[in-house]
Amino acid sequence: MIDVRPFNSLGGADHGWLKARHHFSFANYYDPARMSWGRLRVWNDDEIAAQSGFPPHPHADMEIITYVRTGAITHEDSMGNRGRTGAGDVQVMSAGTGVRHSEFNLEDETTTLFQIWIETDKPGAKPGWGMKPFPRSDRTGKFQVLASGDPDDGALDINADARVLGATLKAGESLTYDLAEGRRAYLVPAVGSIDVNGTVLNARDGAGIKDEPTITVTAHEDAELVMVDSR
Repeated sequence: MIDVRPFNSLGGADHGWLKARHHFSFANYYDPARMSWGRLRVWNDDEIAAQSGFPPHPHADMEIITYVRTGAITHEDSMGNRGRTGAGDVQVMSAGTGVRHSEFNLEDETTTLFQIWIETDKPGAKPGWGMKPFPRSDRTGKFQVLASGDPDDGALDINADARVLGATLKAGESLTYDLAEGRRAYLVPAVGSIDVNGTVLNARDGAGIKDEPTITVTAHEDAELVMVDSR
């Protein structure tokens, strides 16, 4: 099963400094048919204007992953962490027992990113934050694990039985991914048009995938992929 969610069908909001599109119900956007995909609860496609951002606000018991597509985001939190995450790189925040944080675009250009929330497997855990560079050249033609609940993956740690993966494909290239029984994937091409098991996705469309033992992705044009594999 592949449930396609075209970009133009997504919910959204325009706050001036923030233009957001929501793959799932979020804030003032509510669609009972789009509440979550397994443990994946939020996938927001955000455009943040230069010299603006999210002021300090709280979270608890959620795994929050930020995949920066263009520009950069600067993070600060109540744990004393501060860091800048640039295009192609990833930051994670395990909100745990509670944390306040801000996310600002301190650049002179618009920052675009995917903000992904996954339900935690460890409520009440100690909060944490981390970031890591992931050169796009390291994921050419294959999925690279960017964040994971499995420490053997060598990725950023999250408190969830889930993986966040990234890949790049040249036009005409294909890759495959085995989806274990009982798991679901949600795939979004950040850039480019692709074919997923015979179904076409354009840039920033979403695809909820389940009961497909093998996922085969073929790029119609140069593409950059982000995917979550979870229960």
